[in-house]
Amino acid sequence: MFEKVTFEKWVYYMDELIVPSIWVTIKMLGQVMCLSLFLGFVLAMILAWCSPNGLRPRPWLYKILSFVVNVVRSFPILILIIALYPVTRFLVGTTIGPQAAVVPLTVSATQFLARLFESALLQTDKQLIEAARSFGASNRQILFRVMLKEAVPSIVSGITLTTISYIAASTIAGAVGAGGIGSVAINYGYQSFNDAILYTAVVILCIMVQITQWIGNVIYQKVL
Repeated sequence: MFEKVTFEKWVYYMDELIVPSIWVTIKMLGQVMCLSLFLGFVLAMILAWCSPNGLRPRPWLYKILSFVVNVVRSFPILILIIALYPVTRFLVGTTIGPQAAVVPLTVSATQFLARLFESALLQTDKQLIEAARSFGASNRQILFRVMLKEAVPSIVSGITLTTISYIAASTIAGAVGAGGIGSVAINYGYQSFNDAILYTAVVILCIMVQITQWIGNVIYQKVL
């Protein structure tokens, strides 16, 4: 039986549990996205540079990097969190809490973003690349001034999609001690039979997704 909750109790839960957990989730997600954006961008640049259809094909290097990316992406996020326990403990000294969750979430998001960014870069019109070459542009100039510029709208869409996906992933991480809104929903809502906490957390996650999508849409329209 789920617990019947009065309005006063609900306000108490919001103040003591839910609101603090929202800030934990936002902070954790912010760290993950900042780190994975940088790492994913660098990895995507290397993949786009040395891919068979890239500016300077290096098939052996591309195959190695592509294999690593595909292997990491094949792990469900919960399994990856558990599999990376030794790495997480080495880097942050613990496997519990938001900081510990940042490590596996960043590893996973980096591979996800790298593939999205690589795809966006390689979709650049070949005629634009050839036109840039005819004007004497170097491969580096083509990569940063042509391919990257043309890929910006797709990159913005990819970042929006990834952020929404890792809002969900952060709640899954909450099931194994990461904290945040997911942990509150599972530990204080579902497992404690408290429907007020459970469904309030669900509504908040929906709002977070809607806000993220709206911000992404606004930025996308500006960079078109």
